[in-house]
Amino acid sequence: MPISAVDSISPAFEHTKQQLFRPFRFGQWTRLALVGLFAGEMSSGGGCNFNIPSHTGTTHRDFAFVGPPNWALLGPLLAIALITLPLIGLLLIYLNSRMRFVLFDSVIAKKCELGRMWRERREPALQYFVWQIVFVLATLAGMAVLIGVPALAAFLLGWFTAPRQHLAPLILTGIFVFFAFMFWMVASIVVQVFTKDFVVPQMALENLSAFEGWRRLWRMLGSEKGSYAGYGGMKVILTIGAGIGIGILAFIVIIILLIPFGGLGAITVLAGKAAGLTWNVFTITAAVVAGSIFLMVAFYAIALVSVPVIVFFPAYSIYFFAARYPLLARLMYPPPPLVTPAPPTTPAPEPAG
Repeated sequence: MPISAVDSISPAFEHTKQQLFRPFRFGQWTRLALVGLFAGEMSSGGGCNFNIPSHTGTTHRDFAFVGPPNWALLGPLLAIALITLPLIGLLLIYLNSRMRFVLFDSVIAKKCELGRMWRERREPALQYFVWQIVFVLATLAGMAVLIGVPALAAFLLGWFTAPRQHLAPLILTGIFVFFAFMFWMVASIVVQVFTKDFVVPQMALENLSAFEGWRRLWRMLGSEKGSYAGYGGMKVILTIGAGIGIGILAFIVIIILLIPFGGLGAITVLAGKAAGLTWNVFTITAAVVAGSIFLMVAFYAIALVSVPVIVFFPAYSIYFFAARYPLLARLMYPPPPLVTPAPPTTPAPEPAG
């Protein structure tokens, strides 16, 4: 019988405890942190800005740009960035698609075998990769239409040339665009969450496309609107709670990491000033590399403390969906093994005499 969103919390918590603490295995936590980081299954918040204090002196030892930028050096870097950034984005989407199925299999098996699970589910992961690209493009296109069409209409009607004379229609149009944009964003988030929670299991177990999985899920949504709406609402509450908890832990982790990294950075800056270095392409590149290393270490540390969340939320969706998807239920609740009764033993005859 299908269980409610509230009733799915308890088995998900128990599943998380069994997978992570019975027994505790640091190697499993490390692999799950890596999988969760690339699968996007983390709830954290906060951020840091690192600014180097500026000085008003004119000495050549200060870190400052001297003269106009050297476009002969910066031009190729910008061209490389325009080429590499989209490629990096596609690579991250591909890794996210593969790791989503690795995380699904890890939660089902209650252990993460990264190498073996990476080699499996290759075909559905590729289909999910295509789905994500189409979904991102459709989301951006919808945003462009929602903002661009009203803006173009207002421009053609001359509202921008004399805004005071068209203040009322501008305000009403702005309110309409705001709420339409917010509705589009909420709908996009719901589609994204329901895809990874309810469509990915179908793709993994039946090798379906994401579009076919959504066609099936749409029928399920039509028959249980209240249950899936309750799931969405409960997940929002759980995500907020997890985000607050992980945000506090992330802040503590970043403070701890800033002690060695901040000290090393301060020593480097002071040494650079003493050597008379200025900001140029090479020093900027070195700073970007150092900052990237710090961000990678920080992201990994935050992912490590987020492992309980990384396991809980997929387990929560799996237990909720298993009650409505028989193939998944058979994996989560396998039948007990058949016990073959032992053949009756014939007593040995007593010796004569």
